[in-house]
Amino acid sequence: MNQIKFGTDGWRAVIAEDFTFANVERVAQAAADYWNAEPAPGTKPAVVVGYDRRFASDRFAQRTAEVLAANGLWVTLTPDPTPTPAISLAVKAQQAVGGVVITASHNPAAFNGFKLKGWYGGSAEPAICQAVEARLDANPVRRMPLAEAKAAGRVTVRNLRPAHYRAVKKLADFKLVAASKLRFAHDALFGVGAYCFDELLAGTTCRVTTLNGNHDPNFGGINPEPIALNYGPSSAYLRRHPHDVCLVTDGDADRVGGMDGRGNPLTTHQLICLLLRHFVRNRHGTGRVVKALTATSMVDKMCAAWNLPLLETGVGFKYICAEMMKGGVLLGAEESGGIGFPGHIPERDGIAAGLLLLEMLAMERKPITRLLTGLEREFGPHRYARVDTHFPLEKRAALMAFCQANPPARLLRSPVAEVKSFDGVKYVARDGAWLMLRGSGTEPILRIYAEAATEAGARALLRLGMAMTKQV
Repeated sequence: MNQIKFGTDGWRAVIAEDFTFANVERVAQAAADYWNAEPAPGTKPAVVVGYDRRFASDRFAQRTAEVLAANGLWVTLTPDPTPTPAISLAVKAQQAVGGVVITASHNPAAFNGFKLKGWYGGSAEPAICQAVEARLDANPVRRMPLAEAKAAGRVTVRNLRPAHYRAVKKLADFKLVAASKLRFAHDALFGVGAYCFDELLAGTTCRVTTLNGNHDPNFGGINPEPIALNYGPSSAYLRRHPHDVCLVTDGDADRVGGMDGRGNPLTTHQLICLLLRHFVRNRHGTGRVVKALTATSMVDKMCAAWNLPLLETGVGFKYICAEMMKGGVLLGAEESGGIGFPGHIPERDGIAAGLLLLEMLAMERKPITRLLTGLEREFGPHRYARVDTHFPLEKRAALMAFCQANPPARLLRSPVAEVKSFDGVKYVARDGAWLMLRGSGTEPILRIYAEAATEAGARALLRLGMAMTKQV
């Protein structure tokens, strides 16, 4: 049998190579065994199962539901591809023991995945993933055909989008957005977020243009990741047809990116800072701010200026989720565009983030480019760069040890003030510039991140990082 290794919040693999019906059944059986053996206190023996638009995702989800139902769990199954945060919200609302989303998020079209959701409506913490992985093949697969499971009431098919829409409308000043007459585009990158904003804002004064909304399991030949590399056709469209802003969601709609109204890409870091400013200046919010190590240091400067406690976590929203569950978090954010909000689920939500960005524009009545100019005037320019390079797994530990023991004296012209090594190695200069090296958890890939006041400076830091990889 194929070796199955869990990553950040579940298992991903190439369709028809390792991601097969037989292997999905094995993982579903292990998940059922875990939830039956160790249900969280106060939960019900129920699981929510959803899926994205990838090849055969609906059939993999049905097979998962069949296995869970045969193991005595009550299953809610979505009838159509559904945003991941809608699944997470349903898990929490139903007091279910957990959830499963068949998705590979932003990965290439050849991949699919089995995402686990915790009972609290967020990414499964590492202990849950490890417990499920440890139960692989402990018991033979039990499976109840879907028609039989439905007839027995073990599987209920339910559309979870309306409840999610109601929840995100409560997060924002929806009446203000509805009356704003905003004209915005939404690039769905062929993912499950397609037409969500059309449905959310139907009957309002807003005009929505959905781009890349058709169902294409090949994602138009791109990876459904909200980064500038994938914005080409939409950017060209916006140059010809200007809008107020363009929101972008990833393959399973739990992350957000964007462009200004004329097709110029906005970084996820800029969107994070805009939302933080909005929550403090316009909403008068307070609380802890939680960000991943690879998110912009502009957040640090904003928190210092506004006396907000700031916590930096390892990479992965599971760490931010853990902090959100403790309460008192104003905003949780990661470099990849995952943003979590108080009063919602402890989970990133691209639809909620998009609606709150629209709320910001409705309140400010200024172009998003002018808001960004104001941020830079107040906190200085921040330019980010990243490169992913092949690096042997067997040399990873030696490289991290070398980097921790041999920090550069300076980053550009500023002395290195701090070295952080709890997830990769990150050097932080006195002026806020930083360089970080971190390996992928499952692949022979090394990620090098950098931020400086100029694009040239950020690229120079990347070159420094690449030079360090040649020391071992």
